[in-house]
Amino acid sequence: MSVIKVVELMSSSKKSWEEATAKAVKKASKSIKDIKSAYVQDQSVVVENGEVVAYRVSLKVSFEVK
Repeated sequence: MSVIKVVELMSSSKKSWEEATAKAVKKASKSIKDIKSAYVQDQSVVVENGEVVAYRVSLKVSFEVK
């Protein structure tokens, strides 16, 4: 039997939601080992002067506790 822990992360990118997600997982993997999955819970954008300037994601990352 294994124990899985879930943490919630937020990230942003000037390019896309996909890049924001990849950045969050990459950064989290520096301190969290054995990441098993990431679930994008929410997406939003930052708008300035009628244009999208940033993409934001809120995601849940799961990993095995050893």
